[in-house]
Amino acid sequence: MADLTWRPAPHSRLTAAGPSRSPKWRLLPSATVLALVALAVVVVPLVVDLNEQYVDLAVANRAPSAEHLFGTDELGRDVLLRCVYALRVSLTVGVVAAVISAVVGTAVGALAGSVGGWFDRVLMRLVDAVASVPHLLLGIVIVAVLRPSLTAVVISIALTHWLTAARIVRSEVLSLRTRPFIDAAIVGGASRAQVLVRHLLPNVAPQILLATTLMVPHAVWHETALSFLGLGLPPHAASIGNMINDAQRSLLTGGWWMSLAPGLLLIVTTLAVSGVSGVWRDRLNPKRRTELTW
Repeated sequence: MADLTWRPAPHSRLTAAGPSRSPKWRLLPSATVLALVALAVVVVPLVVDLNEQYVDLAVANRAPSAEHLFGTDELGRDVLLRCVYALRVSLTVGVVAAVISAVVGTAVGALAGSVGGWFDRVLMRLVDAVASVPHLLLGIVIVAVLRPSLTAVVISIALTHWLTAARIVRSEVLSLRTRPFIDAAIVGGASRAQVLVRHLLPNVAPQILLATTLMVPHAVWHETALSFLGLGLPPHAASIGNMINDAQRSLLTGGWWMSLAPGLLLIVTTLAVSGVSGVWRDRLNPKRRTELTW
């Protein structure tokens, strides 16, 4: 009797996100954008003698042209130059805040996972309590208490974005605690602190670095939101949030480029960071890329 059982074709494979693609080609566009942004942020301030605060009322409210690629604002300041300086500030704040958040989250997650018991439950309830409050609302309260400044913005972002790192580290530590090499270290006389520093944290380091990278876009958007609300950098400073806030008045008079340029740069940069992080995440956790065979 003929076998009529249907079998999947061995050459046709689809992933849950679509056709399988090489990680190199997925990484190339995002890495290229990040390289161009980094080059502009570092090189433009060194090459261009013009200050981003330079006012020239004679060319105020000029649309994009060959002389001013992104146009000028209501004070005649070059929008492209201000975008470069603003992006440098936003990325600096995002990276610094993400690193601080990762340090705090790693400390909380490592202690909760390695100690366990009631200590773990108390720390996790603390994480749940902080997570129940919207990040932006909590950030506004922190900045209001510390008074608006660049330092206050960094602290507010760091104190509201450590939760993800804490959960990731705790989960990984709890998983590693059951491994035979941890039992061997304990039998060999290693203390709890030695096990944590020598064995657990080095094995969790890739996940910590990934969590830090993934936090950078969130931190950049958080800084932009605070500056837009007037709680970030001073109003005259070059900041993406300040530029978008200032551009609201110009939209009524047809100055669309004043908000389009900083908004577009912000979106493209954060998507590029997320793209690089996504490729890295898939390499660290290949099992999460579920494949469907047809």
